[in-house]
Amino acid sequence: MMTANTDYGAFTEKFILPPLQSSSITELQLNRLTFAVKDIFDMEGYVSGFGNPDWLRTHAAATSTAPTVLAILEAGGICLGRTVMDEMAYSINGENAHYGTPVNPCAPDRVPGGSSSGSAVAVAADLVDFSLGTDTGGSVRVPASYCGIYGFRPSHGAVSTEGVIPMAQSFDTVGWFSRDPLILNSVGRILLQLPSEKLVQPSQVLIAEDCFKLSSIPNTRVTDLIAASIEKLSGGQIVQPFNLGDYVESKVPSLKHFMENDTENEEFSIKSLTALSIAMRLLQRFEFKKNHGEWVSKVKPNLGPGISERVLDALNESGEHVDVCETVKTQLQEALTALLGENGIIVIPTVPGPPPKLQTETKSLETFRARAFSLLSLAGVSGFCQVAIPLGKYNGLPVSVSLVAKHGSDGFLLNLVEALYPTLKEQVEIAEKLSY
Repeated sequence: MMTANTDYGAFTEKFILPPLQSSSITELQLNRLTFAVKDIFDMEGYVSGFGNPDWLRTHAAATSTAPTVLAILEAGGICLGRTVMDEMAYSINGENAHYGTPVNPCAPDRVPGGSSSGSAVAVAADLVDFSLGTDTGGSVRVPASYCGIYGFRPSHGAVSTEGVIPMAQSFDTVGWFSRDPLILNSVGRILLQLPSEKLVQPSQVLIAEDCFKLSSIPNTRVTDLIAASIEKLSGGQIVQPFNLGDYVESKVPSLKHFMENDTENEEFSIKSLTALSIAMRLLQRFEFKKNHGEWVSKVKPNLGPGISERVLDALNESGEHVDVCETVKTQLQEALTALLGENGIIVIPTVPGPPPKLQTETKSLETFRARAFSLLSLAGVSGFCQVAIPLGKYNGLPVSVSLVAKHGSDGFLLNLVEALYPTLKEQVEIAEKLSY
């Protein structure tokens, strides 16, 4: 692997795969745009390392290439290599004990976010135009936020996961990163197999004010910017404050099975969303065990700090409440679909604050991680699409906001983000000058 001085430690392997279409290349949608691929996708002739040397050692090279990668190559993209990821896709930090931690170009003393760490860093460092990652619990949205770029998690099942090592199939998605929304949209049109469509204005935009109270960044630094931009684009009074936690608690009664009676930390959490994240992680552990428990038990791989504990928790998962988790998913999907209608949007923080410092002790991150997963679980459990949008910096560190739309509204959401870009860019520049 090249050193961080030359490629920010983003790549496990560097090579060049040209577009599969040799004729009329200039007419292709991704005409000679460069991209990188997370080390979890099958690529013919290469071994997918899954972020762990023992996995790399015990698996053979792929005999075919994942359809998503092929689609990008066929659309004119040029692949420049495979990127570092967190071991077995089981972290949102981006630190890898074996291959090193890719350097966050936006904040070098901070983690880049995982598990699609290298893919995000390659884009943020301007090494490629866009990149492919995967998002199960937040593995595209988190590094996009930490590295100050766009990240898209599509509706669950909307993009093929064939030829991608599974983490937990109920949540696994193929996502992508870019520095600008035009490329984000162009890549989405290819992967989602969508035609070009006109912008559809949102019918309502719900600002989840309770969720922004979880963030260490002042509400106005985020909500004012996105609200002003949406109102300028769409006109009218479609932006409304909203209490997401109360709505979820009232409409998803099965969450009571995961409610914790912890009043001590009540001001730092939203009970219903905390319960949602508990259900999500329980089902993820159960599915991870089904997928990889036998390999872990047989090979006994060397796993880094944090990862080894999570894998052990997964191996010990009994699956006792899996049926309840499935009920939670169904109820949440129905509740949010009814709430948003045809073209509604929920606005939430992508994560509860700036990226943590490198090598922060796990115990110190517990509150931050809990808040993060309560935010990330909304799209994860519902299967809705979500886009992480960079909003410049606050106190020198990246700021991000997310828009969530109903399942199947991916094209609508991508178009909206592209249309918002000019106004939002102006708003961010003003905010950074005012430094509020």
